[in-house]
Amino acid sequence: MWKAAFALIWLALLIPARVTGQVSSSTAKQPSAGRARVLPRTPDGQPDLQGVWATATLTPLERPAEFAGKEFLTEQEAAEYERRTLQEVNTDRRDGGNEADLRRNYNEFWRDRGTTVVTNRRTSLIVDPPDGRIPAFTPEWGRKRAAQAQAARLLSGPEDLALRIRCITRGLPMVPTPNNNFFQIVQSSGYVVILQEMMYEARIIPLDGRPHAPQSVRGYMGDARGRWEGDTLVIDTTNFIGKNDFLGADERLHLIERLTRIDESTILYKFTVDDPTAFTKPWSAEIPMRKTQEGIFDYECHEGNYTMINILAGARAQEKRAAEQATK
Repeated sequence: MWKAAFALIWLALLIPARVTGQVSSSTAKQPSAGRARVLPRTPDGQPDLQGVWATATLTPLERPAEFAGKEFLTEQEAAEYERRTLQEVNTDRRDGGNEADLRRNYNEFWRDRGTTVVTNRRTSLIVDPPDGRIPAFTPEWGRKRAAQAQAARLLSGPEDLALRIRCITRGLPMVPTPNNNFFQIVQSSGYVVILQEMMYEARIIPLDGRPHAPQSVRGYMGDARGRWEGDTLVIDTTNFIGKNDFLGADERLHLIERLTRIDESTILYKFTVDDPTAFTKPWSAEIPMRKTQEGIFDYECHEGNYTMINILAGARAQEKRAAEQATK
């Protein structure tokens, strides 16, 4: 089954080569700093979003408590925040003892978190609600998540671990992480494909107006449908499985993403999370995606590696120790 899935992905990536190997002379003129800006279009007239784009930034998804009520940083505040944050998250440090060293896991060589905040110096990627924070969980969902967290501490098997740890999916939306923040966009007539570096997942998004799949058909990345609204690509995704890797959302997650190329080197990525089961209200964020000349490499992640074995072995050791202490 997985071979068929990979064949479909690579077919989608190969088909656009005939269409997107060149840029049409048709261009878009948009105002910028008082003068017209010309952006490339594909031969079928759509804005050209193709290339490899990076989302790495030091700006956090949620506004830190120290910046409560403050939407933007001054230039001096941003510089100080960048300096302090890079020092705090540096995984090459060896202070703090064994536990701190274990939590740092990867060395800085493997990180890709960026070195600066977003250009407008906003204190959070979340723009709505105005406080820059993910809204509270609904009472029912909060109790359910607490029970799930308690059960997960027992780690009876691989299924109790997060999907990323099990190397299954990066998940959505495309928020920055400490590493592997590259996304490759390929366009053809009728489709857009977004290849995510982490987990090496490809989203094949039809643009022909077809309806979503039946609710009985679900996936870790949901069921995506795309359309153009002017020069903005809108991606409407439903039918999620609802596992534990969507920032707290469940299977009722409705994700709306908007990608707009605002200049030669930037796509403004906006998304809105709407899940009435999980959150008390919808919330939205904005992330600049920067064009890069670097390529995407295969992400070799295996759930049968030493990490999975050692995590579960550690859980069994904790159970044994607890049982021994209980008999004393």
